[in-house]
Amino acid sequence: MLSRLTVSEAQVDEYAEVLNRILKHFQKLDELDTEGVEPTSHPAPLTNVLRKDEIRPSLDVEDAVANAPQAEANCFRVPPVIQEY
Repeated sequence: MLSRLTVSEAQVDEYAEVLNRILKHFQKLDELDTEGVEPTSHPAPLTNVLRKDEIRPSLDVEDAVANAPQAEANCFRVPPVIQEY
C-alpha cells in the first residue's frame, strides 16, 4: 500500500529525467578501471568511538515518568502505532 504513489504527468517527466541522470553517472563509473581494487564498504577505516558499556545509576521509575504527558502503572502511556487495514 505504501508504494502506491500518485504522480502527475509533469512529475513523471521530472522523475524520468532525474533517473536518467543517475543512470548516466553509473555508466560513467562503469568506465573506470577497477582491476586490482579491493572492494570496500567505506572509503576510510572505521574505528569504534563508543564509550565502554559500564553499569551506572539510573533514574528511579517515578522520576522517569514524572514529566510524561500520560503515565499508567509507572509506564509511559502512548497512542497505538499499529494500524489495521
